[in-house]
Amino acid sequence: MKCNVSLQVIPNVPPEEVYAVVDKVIEMIKDAGVTHVVGPMETTMEGELRALLEIVARAQELCLEHGAGRVVSVVKIDYKAGGVTIDEKIEKYR
Repeated sequence: MKCNVSLQVIPNVPPEEVYAVVDKVIEMIKDAGVTHVVGPMETTMEGELRALLEIVARAQELCLEHGAGRVVSVVKIDYKAGGVTIDEKIEKYR
């Protein structure tokens, strides 16, 4: 069943390195092949919950691998009977 998971990572790196680390996470999400929308504050993904949570876990590790001593993440999950898609939420705004 499809659900939406939004992820915001806040890596503890020098300010001039934040975007580079966040870009690595976005690249990893893209490479994972899931439907996703990059926003100014978070990236929303669509897919099976377990697969998306694995991506969330990998994002934490990736931040550490790229120099973060710590990473704070905000995760939002929209999960409902019958599934939910990104398009049904925002199609009318495109």
